[in-house]
Amino acid sequence: MYPLSLLPSPLFPFAIIKSSPVPEQEPEVVYAGPFGQLTPVGGGDPIPLVKERLLIGRRGEVDIQLKFPNVSSQHCRLTLEHGYWFVKDLNSRNGTKVDERAVMRKRVDPGSKLSIAKHHYVCEYEPQSLGAYGPPPADDDYMEELMKSSLMDRAGLSNRKKTRGSE
Repeated sequence: MYPLSLLPSPLFPFAIIKSSPVPEQEPEVVYAGPFGQLTPVGGGDPIPLVKERLLIGRRGEVDIQLKFPNVSSQHCRLTLEHGYWFVKDLNSRNGTKVDERAVMRKRVDPGSKLSIAKHHYVCEYEPQSLGAYGPPPADDDYMEELMKSSLMDRAGLSNRKKTRGSE
């Protein structure tokens, strides 16, 4: 048996020079729309995200029409901000969820599950190709919860017990 470098080749009729394998490149992901897509969980055609502001609902005057009776006529709005999608519920009857949590307004990260009434979609996009840089923008649910709490709660002073004689 010959060492690996001494196997037959054209330069060495009795040796083959083994080349290193070419590293495989990941196939480029192609989305249905220029800003990504919503892919129905459980199968179905992806919904292209074609604009930076999309109104989703049941009626014909919306950008993405979902013809289901439990979807409100104007259910929610998707907006692209700094390379990330955000969803805002428009006071719909059956709600909007991101990753199983009911939301009023929230960032929808790539791969997150967006639920519109009882219809579930995976939000697929690449923030960097949409202009994102640095850390993702603040998630509005956190800010909403923070603003609901009192200033004393935020400062960690609301649960302090009064000491005797400090009145």
